[in-house]
Amino acid sequence: MDSPMPMRPCWVEICTRAFEDNIRFLEGLAAPHAELLAIVKADAYGHSLALCAPAATRAGARWLGVTCVEEGAIAHALCPDARILVIGGVFPGQGAEVARHRLTPVAWEPWQLDELRDAARAAGVSIPVHLEVDTGMSRQGVDFDSLAPALERFAPGSPLRLEGVMTHLYAADESDERVTEEQLRRLDAALSRIGAAGHLPDWLNVGNSAALLAGQSVPIAELAARHGMKALLRPGLALYGLAPRFDASLKPEPESVAAARARLQPVLGWKTRVVGVRSVAAGAAVGYNGSFVATEPMRLALVAAGYGDGLDRRLGNRFSLLVRGERAPLAGRISMDQAVLDVTEIPGVTAGDEVAIIGSQGNETITAFDHADASGTIPWEVFLRIGARVRRVPV
Repeated sequence: MDSPMPMRPCWVEICTRAFEDNIRFLEGLAAPHAELLAIVKADAYGHSLALCAPAATRAGARWLGVTCVEEGAIAHALCPDARILVIGGVFPGQGAEVARHRLTPVAWEPWQLDELRDAARAAGVSIPVHLEVDTGMSRQGVDFDSLAPALERFAPGSPLRLEGVMTHLYAADESDERVTEEQLRRLDAALSRIGAAGHLPDWLNVGNSAALLAGQSVPIAELAARHGMKALLRPGLALYGLAPRFDASLKPEPESVAAARARLQPVLGWKTRVVGVRSVAAGAAVGYNGSFVATEPMRLALVAAGYGDGLDRRLGNRFSLLVRGERAPLAGRISMDQAVLDVTEIPGVTAGDEVAIIGSQGNETITAFDHADASGTIPWEVFLRIGARVRRVPV
């Protein structure tokens, strides 16, 4: 039997043990007030759904959150005993797959509820639904004026069961909690209307990583209890080892967030290798359009990672990667498949040396926040930008 073909040296290491430890830590923060739904949407924030969904259930998570029905089908195959919440709703023609894979959809549009009702009747099953309420984000969710018609879809005899009510807290990472408090007040009013209409949902599905780390699980759980419900929080970024940054322009960041930041463990390490090292004379142009010109004799290392892998092109000439435990500046523009490092001041760099794009070497660390700060984005996008051709390796 032929041995596997050696692979291009650009890969991501996923530490599933760290992922599991993070979940257990966050569960401890939520308990006894709330249960957690582990967000593994968008291929587990680029970390690999195939690796992270089973790790989440091993750590005790009973709920998994995905974007779409397609992801839900994959998550159900990986974790058949988990509850799978489809946060992005359903699209026309997907109701049958919801029933087939025993998914729990979020819905808010009348046509979504009609799609699910018809599919449930055709399959002879009941479908649990989490009804999203818009409490101020103006993105998705039923508004107050449309709440009554939506609730009619759950009338006696309907194959739809109103299992949960959810909303998105759009400013939970602001230390001044006035926006979140106003959203919860609106949600309280919506829940009163739902109860007055004779519905008793089980779950109040509210709150992200920022809400959990800032201690919002307590007021959310209190709100749930007032309406005879249980609280379900949806951490995402914190599962993967990063605590969201808080806008502390009005109030200092909650101390609980700093404590969590020190406790959470990074799950993803992104690596490549040096392809070759060359010496160039002063005046040599480096990379496309010569945006970098050597000011002295220099040593340059070519690495097997480029913007085709997700290394943001904007990082050229303004960011560093790690080699031999030291920061090596990116010299010139990042190419589709390659980048060049200035290793003039790092002795001994040679072909085959490991390079950390995200991760640690020696006493140095590069995080997704570092990438985000340098490229003007957020760490969620940094993770999701890592291309599918970069293989995910469990460690």
